[in-house]
Amino acid sequence: MTNPRRDDRLWQAGFLVGSALGAAVTVLGRRVERSARRGLVDWTQAEAVAVGRLRKAPGGLDAAELRRSEPAYAAAMALVVPRLADALGTELPGIVDRVGVVDRAGWVRANAASFADLIGRLEGQLLDQVVPTGGGLVPATLAIANRWVTTHQIGYLLGFMGGRVLGQYDLALLTAETTPGRLLFVEENIRQTAKLLDIPLDPFRIWIALHETTHAFEFEAHPWLRPYLAERLERQLTGFSNGAALLRRDGLKRLGRSLRGEAGAEHWMERLMDGEQRRLFRETQAVMSLLEGFSDYVMDEYGRDLVPGLDRISERFHARRDQKRTGVERAMMRLIGMDLKMEQYRKGERFVAAIALAGGSTALNRLWDGPESLPRDGEIDAPERWLARVIASRGNA
Repeated sequence: MTNPRRDDRLWQAGFLVGSALGAAVTVLGRRVERSARRGLVDWTQAEAVAVGRLRKAPGGLDAAELRRSEPAYAAAMALVVPRLADALGTELPGIVDRVGVVDRAGWVRANAASFADLIGRLEGQLLDQVVPTGGGLVPATLAIANRWVTTHQIGYLLGFMGGRVLGQYDLALLTAETTPGRLLFVEENIRQTAKLLDIPLDPFRIWIALHETTHAFEFEAHPWLRPYLAERLERQLTGFSNGAALLRRDGLKRLGRSLRGEAGAEHWMERLMDGEQRRLFRETQAVMSLLEGFSDYVMDEYGRDLVPGLDRISERFHARRDQKRTGVERAMMRLIGMDLKMEQYRKGERFVAAIALAGGSTALNRLWDGPESLPRDGEIDAPERWLARVIASRGNA
């Protein structure tokens, strides 16, 4: 026969234990939720992952060796800036003083800050979706696990790019300040590339400096360009944040097919966009093709009296850019959009060369008149349409 008092005490004890466990889970859930809402990415850890991978890359240099290379870039800029100013009819005051010679890790740190700024603009809304306030322990725990995965993925991507980038005009498009950008030269990659291509180092440095200084010319001589691109990027980020729920199973399947290289007219990024986002994306891609193509054109056209052995450097460099890559490399490049950048170089240089052939320096200067003079969707592939719209129509006005 059961003892009613004993059963009552057991029930009371169970109730107290259950209440205590429930309270503990609630407190734990709140703590985990606070932790989950600290961000989508642990940027310190992402940098550490990237830098750790890059330590294995060949041709590492210590800080003293980087400092010893700085006079070579100062000399390169002293040659490039006046030649470029004369050729393009625009002074670039101050750009010589905004040059940094960095190792691969230095490039990672600079770009991690830019990535953090971009993702930070999406973070609030995305965190509200994945970690709703009061959502409890399970979604918060999943968000922390996702942060670990995302952090390591971004670290891997930064490491992948950090082993390839030679130079960069570092410009924060989305900051409120209009501070001019700075030039970064990744000396470890530049030396390693010169060695692999069997080309002399100092002329190669001048050639890279010419390319990156042209990017400075594009933005600093045309103050309308930075806000134009920033406005489009802001709209794309807002659209992505509002439509983040679209990144479901079907979107991931399409991403997987693209990374495997399966045929399709659109890039995987476009397949996850609505009509307005796709239009903005294509407008931005046309501008990026112009920026990269113009710099490539300037490198080869105006570098002949600056860069000894330019033809050999250009031929070997472009052959390397077009070389066959492993399946993993191709998938990685599609994932981070580098395949688009390679296509931008090719299309942009063909476009700019056609404009120069048809209209000379006058037509080239018209490219930078303002937003209406930028190539529109489809004109990069058909420069005659741009000439008819911008040159012929205005000439007849």
